Amino acid sequence: MAQIFEVHPDNPQARFLRQAAQILDQGGIGAIPTDSSYALVCRLDDKAAAEALRRIRGVDDKHHMTLLCRDLSELGSYARVDNKQYRLLKNATPGRFTFILEATKEVPRRLSHPSRRTIGLRVPDHRVTQELLALIGQPLLATTLIPPGEKEPLNDPEEITHRYDKLIQVIINGGACAMQPTTVVDLTADQPVLVRLGGGDPSRLGLEVLEAEEEDA
Repeated sequence: MAQIFEVHPDNPQARFLRQAAQILDQGGIGAIPTDSSYALVCRLDDKAAAEALRRIRGVDDKHHMTLLCRDLSELGSYARVDNKQYRLLKNATPGRFTFILEATKEVPRRLSHPSRRTIGLRVPDHRVTQELLALIGQPLLATTLIPPGEKEPLNDPEEITHRYDKLIQVIINGGACAMQPTTVVDLTADQPVLVRLGGGDPSRLGLEVLEAEEEDA
């Protein structure tokens, strides 16, 4: 059964986050609040946890997983970013954006897209997420908490507990989230491509983006 920690979204109790971080460090999978919606997370370097996360989420290896990073200094370790891309990222982080970028060798091949060698990265603007990442000391592998066969993410911590209590190891109850997915922007082409319009305002990027088919990331 999952351990449940109820925390204040703006001033989370440090002792609860430390306990949650310890569970993740030991290979656990968690449900945590972010600035867009609840997410399922695990350690980046834990192969067994990453595979379990995919099974629980009901996605295959072609699904873009996301790395939750504290800031751009962490992001730069896991993605190849040129000066132009960095300026765009700086204008949009932290915030409700996910960027598709070329993965570096620091990202295990099993976590990147199998044919493109890309990864989704983002810097969330949420106190609970940021403090948890600080305790973990590295990015967390994440995916939006959408049950298999459904289209909308879960937002009620009680419902998350009811449905996932026996599947994951920790749930951080930070109250309701924004209930809006991130805006996904692919930066691997010559021009940025808007993959999905969500909570992040593309005008923050200061450029005109080209629309593509929607993709869950």
